[in-house]
Amino acid sequence: MAEENPNKSSEFKPTTSDLTPSKPADTHFPKKSKLSSSKAKKHDIPKGLWSRCPKCGQMFFKQELEQNLMVCAHCQYHFPMRARARVLSLIEEGAFQELDADMVSVDVLRFTDTMPYPVRLQRHQKSTGLKDAAITGICRMGEHCVALGVLDFHFIAGSMGSVVGEKVARLIETATDLKLPLVLLCASGGARMQEGTFSLMQMAKTTAVLTRHSQAGLAYISVLTDPTTAGVLASFATLGTLVVSEPGAMIGFTGPRVFKDAAQTSLPPGFQTSEFLAERGLIDMIVPRRELKGRLCEFLSYLTTESKSSTHVM
Repeated sequence: MAEENPNKSSEFKPTTSDLTPSKPADTHFPKKSKLSSSKAKKHDIPKGLWSRCPKCGQMFFKQELEQNLMVCAHCQYHFPMRARARVLSLIEEGAFQELDADMVSVDVLRFTDTMPYPVRLQRHQKSTGLKDAAITGICRMGEHCVALGVLDFHFIAGSMGSVVGEKVARLIETATDLKLPLVLLCASGGARMQEGTFSLMQMAKTTAVLTRHSQAGLAYISVLTDPTTAGVLASFATLGTLVVSEPGAMIGFTGPRVFKDAAQTSLPPGFQTSEFLAERGLIDMIVPRRELKGRLCEFLSYLTTESKSSTHVM
């Protein structure tokens, strides 16, 4: 009988009990923390950095758009432009003496629609930095000393209340007294309803002082921008010696929908655009914004006998 080798391990034969799974040990494994349900924060892009062209859909860095005088480089669409930016685009640097800068409206009628009129004025004064919808002053444009007025559509739709009418009238009277040519850039929704009849009276007042300016043999160039409508169009906006417009501007007494309902007829294509009205003689010429300063200087040279700057500009 052979002896068992002590160095050799004995053969293992599993039993039934060995094949039965044993109860798992009471070992604790920490659960993985769930991913946060909140989405990772995106980098906030400051508002106002980009602008999309409503005509062609192109996106533009707003600073580049402003350097291009708010004109789309792709399709030449003319964006609305603030009054002070318009003034700076037309005058020689530092050659602007503003008139009646602190004139403000008074709530004579105690008018309230969705908010009291004084509150509406304060909101627009804060958002635009203007006292009202018009900037007026004496400036130098090229070699010419000019009485310049600009309406800002961002201030209650450029509507003509007592202040706008008074500032425009005073500018015209100053131009007449100093024998200066007059340039007005119009952008307005018409008379300001919050001032009622006081607003409508500005139509007659501005027209009267323009008559004196014309009788003195002085030139007046009216520039119509998008939009120019209602009481402003029906008064000083269309009484210029020369009436020019920016491309694609909406110009008319009332909106196309209201006009269509009142006339009970379909409107022709392009109705109330500057191109439509230029074909029919209301507008003398359409001038792109980037060419406006140069063309105005040309027009002033033709329309005035005095082409050199005046000492009236400080």
